[in-house]
Formats: sequence, structure tokens, C-alpha cells
Amino acid sequence: MNTTQDYTRTITEMMSAFPFDAKALDEALRTSAALTEKVAKLAIEAAGQSAEISLKWTRETLHELEEVTRVREEPAACAESLTRFASASARMAAENMAAFADVARTVQTGAVELMLSAGRDPGEGARKTVKKATNGATRAAGGAKPGR
Repeated sequence: MNTTQDYTRTITEMMSAFPFDAKALDEALRTSAALTEKVAKLAIEAAGQSAEISLKWTRETLHELEEVTRVREEPAACAESLTRFASASARMAAENMAAFADVARTVQTGAVELMLSAGRDPGEGARKTVKKATNGATRAAGGAKPGR
């Protein structure tokens, strides 16, 4: 009968041979979670603003359609009503596309600011962690110099 080899002891020994800073990992996870929260907040705010723009646009369009669907006695009045609707639709489209562009610009600016701040903060922490790990590895190796 075949049995699966238990690698628990081997992995435990291997992991204990490498210096590991649990505080650094914990801090990295906290930083990552904080960044995720900020990005999610930015995305949710943008989605909310986009939904409001869409709702406003829909209501305005329906109001304009109400005018188009009214009974007119003269064919010229029908044509005039359709012309007004087309003109209003073009105006609303331009206004709402500009509003969507503002939301996109705001989100883009916010995302760039978040990424820049995220790059600055962990960069310094990473340098300290690497230096600390290097010192730990050197101590674990008994202070042996490379190449000797």
C-alpha cells in the first residue's frame, strides 16, 4: 500500500533555518488591507456618483419623452416636438458625458495619489526589513563572510 510522505517536519526545519520577522509580515498585511480599503472606498464612491448621473439622465430623458408622446393636432407640431427631443437629448448627452468624465478624472487622480503614497510608505519599510533580514541571516550563518 502506498503512503503519502509527511513533509511537515522537513518544512518546519526548512522554515526555521530562514530568519523570519512576523512583525514585518503583520505590518505588510495591515498596510495592504489599509490600501485595499482606500481603493475600495474610491471605487464605491465613483460607482455611486455614476449611478446618480445615470439616474438623473434617465429621469430627464423620460420627462422629454413625455412631451414627445402627447397628442398633437398638426403634423408640424409633431416634427417640432421630435426636434426639441433630439436637441434636448444631445444637450443631456453632452452634459452627462462631461459629468462621467469628471468622475473618471477624480477617480484617476485619487488612484494615482493612493499608489504614490503606497509606494512611499512600504518602500522605506521594505528597506528596513531587508536590512534586518540580512543582518539576521549573517548572524544565523555565524558571521561568516561570503567567499571564505
